Amino acid sequence: MTSPAGDRRSLRKAFAASLSGTALEWYDFAAYSVAAATIFGHLFFPSEDQLASTMAAFSTYAVGYLARPIGGFLFGRLGDVLGRKRILVMTLVLTGVATFLIGVLPTYESIGGFAAVLLVALRFAQGVGIGGEWGGAVLLSSEFGDPGKRGFWASAAQIGPPAGNLLANGVLAVLAGLLTEDQFNSWGWRIAFLLSGALVGFGLWIRLKLEETPVFKQIQERGERSSAPISEVFRTERRALVAAVLIRVCPDVLYALFTVFVLTYVTTHTGLSRGAGLAAVMIGSAFQLVLMPLFGALSDRISRRKMYLFATIAAGIWPFVFFPMVSGGSFAMLAIGIVFALVIHAALYGPQAALVTEQFSPRLRYTGSSLAYTLAGVIGGAPAPLLFTALLAGFDSWLAIGIYLLATAVVTIIGVLLARDPDREETTAMESVR
Repeated sequence: MTSPAGDRRSLRKAFAASLSGTALEWYDFAAYSVAAATIFGHLFFPSEDQLASTMAAFSTYAVGYLARPIGGFLFGRLGDVLGRKRILVMTLVLTGVATFLIGVLPTYESIGGFAAVLLVALRFAQGVGIGGEWGGAVLLSSEFGDPGKRGFWASAAQIGPPAGNLLANGVLAVLAGLLTEDQFNSWGWRIAFLLSGALVGFGLWIRLKLEETPVFKQIQERGERSSAPISEVFRTERRALVAAVLIRVCPDVLYALFTVFVLTYVTTHTGLSRGAGLAAVMIGSAFQLVLMPLFGALSDRISRRKMYLFATIAAGIWPFVFFPMVSGGSFAMLAIGIVFALVIHAALYGPQAALVTEQFSPRLRYTGSSLAYTLAGVIGGAPAPLLFTALLAGFDSWLAIGIYLLATAVVTIIGVLLARDPDREETTAMESVR
């Protein structure tokens, strides 16, 4: 039997397609997240109360997460029925077009409240695309690779969020630096969204040249495709789904805190500028580009569950160190604090793709992984910035935020305890399918 793992060219193409496509889609998503934290409040939700404007903007941020389960249900099912490649082309186009249209969207000043309605609709479309993207992107690289090195190969899709976040923050930071504040708020922010058109074209060029994954080809040839993968996951793999959902909660909240909400916190409670917050996030994201595959590879050598467990404990503790660190308004302390937070996130997110996907059987893996990814987003990432803002306003202290993140860490620890590491028999069976 010849393993596709030996086909290095196909493997490299799959890794590049998974990484680049996910990075481009997360560029779109991150550009919106940064804009929501900084300028969308007064552009689309003007109010004399700055807190109310910010919370309204973060509510639209949450819409992107709430839309993800629709993408997970729709594209996850199709991915197990029609194949990985075809669905990934659809999700890339959907997210890219929605982001481009945000770049030409009239603001409240031009068309009133209808501007907010259109913004929410496009944010919803972004979320649907992202919801169907992650599960397929993970399988695209991991199903071409050696099952014994799944942690490393599956990390290709995990590099996408920090890469996209770095690119989006970089573009917005350059625009903010080159333009006056009035120019940036008036039209400069649009450039970051309009760039999505060119980026999506590049991503499509890579994905359209790629073949279908060997695992799906074998499943298709053997007639083992599920006709109703969603109901089958809920009927036969409930524990796997619950574990995979809970595994993702704390990392989502951690990421929202240190890449989205932190931009609001530093400008209102530390005296530092928006640019300082963006710079610190960019530095941390740059570290993640290297750390994601390293932690993914490390999880192939040691127990993924144990590694995930220790990183989750660190995530729950870190806010109680971070907020006192930045209280003095030092950029150096801010940068160190965010970098370390994103290192912890990398230790979770790097092996996460492998840990989640290996909970499910190959014939249900796109559906199961997509459902887990999107449902966890609704619980964790969607309400996080809004809750952070409300907790800070209600208690006037970061302590409530720290307790909130600690609670999500407990939830994820429960998920890790429910999860399983694949045994040798499973690996052998997977290799035979390949």
